[in-house]
Amino acid sequence: MPKFWRSKTILVKTETPYGTDSVPTGAANAMLVSDVTYAPMEGEDVSRNLERTFFGAQPSVPVGLRCVLSFSVEAVGSGTAGTAPAWSVLMRACGAAQVITAATRVEYTPITDNPESATLYFDVDGTRHVMLGSRGTWVYRLNAQGIPVFAFTFTGLFALPSEQTKPVPVYTGFLAPQVATTANTPVFTVGGTTLKLRTFELNLGNVVTPRLLIGGQSILITDRNETMTAQVEAEALTVYNPFQQAQNAATVALALEHGTVAGRRVKLAIPAAQQQRLTGYENQDGILEWPLSFSPQPVVGNDQWKITLD
Repeated sequence: MPKFWRSKTILVKTETPYGTDSVPTGAANAMLVSDVTYAPMEGEDVSRNLERTFFGAQPSVPVGLRCVLSFSVEAVGSGTAGTAPAWSVLMRACGAAQVITAATRVEYTPITDNPESATLYFDVDGTRHVMLGSRGTWVYRLNAQGIPVFAFTFTGLFALPSEQTKPVPVYTGFLAPQVATTANTPVFTVGGTTLKLRTFELNLGNVVTPRLLIGGQSILITDRNETMTAQVEAEALTVYNPFQQAQNAATVALALEHGTVAGRRVKLAIPAAQQQRLTGYENQDGILEWPLSFSPQPVVGNDQWKITLD
């Protein structure tokens, strides 16, 4: 019988201790996702370089094996202020701290030390891939007239897949998103100036490093370099001057708020975004647009950005 690609589920659960199968279930840990790609045996092939008296391909040995799973999750809160969303485990496995203020909000900020890890089960029509010790990175994308998403990429330790009973996923923790429009995305400001936004992207920029040693294997987050881009309708330079800001290596506060329903709102704050050089112009419908780029800078450390769900 053929296996159907559409018949796939992703289950994710935090690990304790690291690299120990936390046994996620379809009922409690299923992720409602889109845009799935999977590399089941990332690694390298070491040639044996045998000396032989005849022509022919060299045999090789696979080394450094790991799994890489990518997917997108719609950016929408749990529906209840102060309750973490079903995708909170993904944020925490990407080096983010989660702080819950009961009945009010859930906040995520970057951390440097001791990020959590997760066990991921990727099941394709009964073929189960288990990714232990997984950590990752994400890109937050919000485009006009589109659905805002977090695009995650996770790397996990390799294990041979096996045939298992297909999980029965429960997706009740995931709510329908709102499209990014003027009404649904009420705030986008750069340095306190409201700009007309076409596309936005915040790239977390985690350096996810497979560390596969004798006596110890792990997937580590070894560095982070956030970048941010926003394509906006050009304004008079008296309103906002990206050229002067870039020349001065100035930082500005940036705010982006999406959602109009309490408990579902996603708010992003970047307190010190350094304006980068404007390297070109964009022509959209005969209208001049600026492709702005920024480098979110730490103020005191681990505060380059904050995501608030309320």
